[in-house]
Amino acid sequence: MHEYSIVQSLLDSCEEQAQKNDAKKITKVVVKIGVLSGVEPDLLQTAFDTFKEATICEESQFVINIQPILIKCQKCNTQSELSKHQYACPKCESVEIDILDGEEMYLMQLEME
Repeated sequence: MHEYSIVQSLLDSCEEQAQKNDAKKITKVVVKIGVLSGVEPDLLQTAFDTFKEATICEESQFVINIQPILIKCQKCNTQSELSKHQYACPKCESVEIDILDGEEMYLMQLEME
């Protein structure tokens, strides 16, 4: 389960940011997870809850925002959101698309005290 290594890296980043900002604790961690990222939100939540103990994030709220797939069609130049298993432009049905968002996981926000 790679969610455990992701959470460890996330906690390390939180610790680093807290040190840079002279924070004593982190009260909220917000991440964005793309539908195509390969990260399972439920497993990530469980891993975060497990590994945050005895860290600067011990009392933090963990917020996961799911990012749908955002594409731009090369034929009709339309931007659209896609369902997970649909890889064609909803307007013109072309499969010549560029994925603009929905493949990554990002740390979006930290609230610190």
